[in-house]
Amino acid sequence: MGIVEIEEIIIGLLFIATLVGIVVKRLGMPYTVGLVIVGLALELMRSLSPASAEILNPENIRGLLIPQLILGILVPPLIFEAAFHIKFDDLRRNLWIILGLAVPGVILTMFIVGGVVSWGTGLALPVALVFGALIAATDPVAVVALFGSLGVPKRLQTLLEGESLFNDGTAIVIYTLMLSIVATGEFNLATSVLDFFIVAGGGIVLGLALGSLTSRIILQVNDHLLEAMLTLILAYGSYLIAEELHVSGVLAVVAAGLISGNIGPRGMSPTSRIAIFNFWEYAAFLANSIVFLLLGLVINLRSVLDNWQAILLAIGAVLAARAIVIYTLGRLGKNISIRWQHVLYWGGLRGAISLALALSLPATLGIANVELLQDMAFGVVLFTILGQGGTMSTLLTRLKVTQLHPSQAEYDKRQARAVAAQSAYDHIQEMNRQGMISNHAWEMLEPSMLRSIESMRQAVREIVSSDSSVEVSELNNAYREGLRVQRDAFNSLHLSGSISEEAFSDLSAEIDEALSNEEFSYAELLFPRAKESPPLTRLLTTVIHQDDMQQVSTVLGIMGIPIVSFASAAGAGPADRITLMIAVEESQQAEVIDALARCCEETVDHQPGILDLVLAGQGEQAVSANGKIKVYVFEIEHYEEF
Repeated sequence: MGIVEIEEIIIGLLFIATLVGIVVKRLGMPYTVGLVIVGLALELMRSLSPASAEILNPENIRGLLIPQLILGILVPPLIFEAAFHIKFDDLRRNLWIILGLAVPGVILTMFIVGGVVSWGTGLALPVALVFGALIAATDPVAVVALFGSLGVPKRLQTLLEGESLFNDGTAIVIYTLMLSIVATGEFNLATSVLDFFIVAGGGIVLGLALGSLTSRIILQVNDHLLEAMLTLILAYGSYLIAEELHVSGVLAVVAAGLISGNIGPRGMSPTSRIAIFNFWEYAAFLANSIVFLLLGLVINLRSVLDNWQAILLAIGAVLAARAIVIYTLGRLGKNISIRWQHVLYWGGLRGAISLALALSLPATLGIANVELLQDMAFGVVLFTILGQGGTMSTLLTRLKVTQLHPSQAEYDKRQARAVAAQSAYDHIQEMNRQGMISNHAWEMLEPSMLRSIESMRQAVREIVSSDSSVEVSELNNAYREGLRVQRDAFNSLHLSGSISEEAFSDLSAEIDEALSNEEFSYAELLFPRAKESPPLTRLLTTVIHQDDMQQVSTVLGIMGIPIVSFASAAGAGPADRITLMIAVEESQQAEVIDALARCCEETVDHQPGILDLVLAGQGEQAVSANGKIKVYVFEIEHYEEF
């Protein structure tokens, strides 16, 4: 095939990808679903058009698909873009469950799928295990966008994305090791395990080093084009250097992307951050499109239909393996409910990475074996994207794991308008300072701009105060960001020698514990009580519904208010009620009662228990303005938690 024909294929693929993007936007379907359908359409077009059959001949296309080309050109942008957007703090809180699914989970999947496929199709077990390894890589891109639109909890999204990121790297390492075993015909368990840890560990260490170095360079550069170029060099350079050193190029890209995405943006201007995020979004979009369309070009539809039994067997094996992995290893995670496990199970889609590995299968496996493995991979990907991806919205709704409140969308718009108005004001003011706008024009513009900003801020305050869920979310995000800033400050003090190594270690541990533990109280860390603080002279007690406990705990913690909670004892009230004891300063009493009223969605009408009778005789009863909260207040001389 000549240069002209190659150019025609590339331009044709890009044109098709563009058309698919336009159509799926109008139809509201996931982009990958459109690519799968178009991939099938290309096969039909080839069979109906002699001219197309000549240009899109599968054998000609296969001649271009050198394994090193697929893995070295198309895989790095897919992996780097995914790693670039994951935050350290989110990853740290869920690290053990993610690693459990990514390493033991991938190995277990490979053996289950490989064993079933070998038994059902007659393939040699090593060849079947190659298929088990390549199909173990998950790709939830089709459901992640859906998660955002439906308001799925952030932690659940992190679990699915984090698992995909790390098991992609693990799957590719194991895939490479299995190809080596098939090629040599030799297998030694101890050697294979040692090779895995050397290859994987070496790739991670190299990626961390290169990512840190590149991030330091980015901190010294203030040009979005150069910064984008540096990240591009990092993505492909880390892969190439790792492969030259015979360690995992993919895991090097994962580590480099994580470091670059979390450290690099700190030194970037807003323009640079937007440019780089858009650049990598496009790079992943392009690679994803080419992988799906290339498979459509090399797949023979007649062969797929002839191998329908093997494809069904592969789909069943993948579903069974996914169930075993999620419902056993999923218990490693803290507070992973059975409903979340259902979502993780059904969200284990296969996509671009599995297809890229299928396209990179070497001819040494035998043409017949390669075609069968590619057909099975295509069938599994087709089923997971159309079947599982297409029904995910219904599953999320029925399991009631969505958290999108009606007020959230309106809040997002109002807050965005307020931020944009403030940015416009700051920009015009700076132009006036630089003499680009006259004082006369600025004096005319400033009053109206300030009124507009205040009006928009008031609109934000109204919706925040009217919906406690929005308030809790905003305050929680703000104070988590505050914790990150504190950690950066500790790091700067340590680097400058202002604090000792021991002090830095202790202070950083406090911050990391707060960020990693969702139930950690912000009050003691963010608002430690000083010796000169007013004494706690009021003890408030009330009973709330257990569903309101998280919001109450978060809001009062952010306010710096210590609370003690315990479930209703037998005979003292319904089991879904929680009794709170809250120590406050006298001046905080009204503010705390108001906060309780805003946080509680359900009015609690409980029968007086022993505690109520005692407090009723000694304390003063207070009722919130909306009547939802009944609080007993009594004076205390000393308060101490133990």
